[in-house]
Amino acid sequence: MSVAFVPDWMRGKAEANQETIQNQRKLLENDQLIRCIVEYQNKGGANKCVQNQIVLHRNLIYLATIADANSCSTSKAMK
Repeated sequence: MSVAFVPDWMRGKAEANQETIQNQRKLLENDQLIRCIVEYQNKGGANKCVQNQIVLHRNLIYLATIADANSCSTSKAMK
C-alpha cells in the first residue's frame, strides 16, 4: 500500500502480521482484476468481465469491512 494513504500518526508503526499480508494480497489481486476487467471490456468479453467484477466486489466489501472495523477501534482508542 502506498504511504500516501496512511495517516501520519500510523506511518512507521505498521506490523507485518498475517492480516496485513492477507490484505496486501487482496489489494494486489484487485489490481490484477481491474486490469483484466478493462482488457475484457476492450475485447468485448462481457461474461469474463462480469465474473471478475463479482470477485472484485467481494474483495472490496471484505477490505471495506476491515477498514471500517479498524476505523471504529482506532477512534475509540483515541478518545
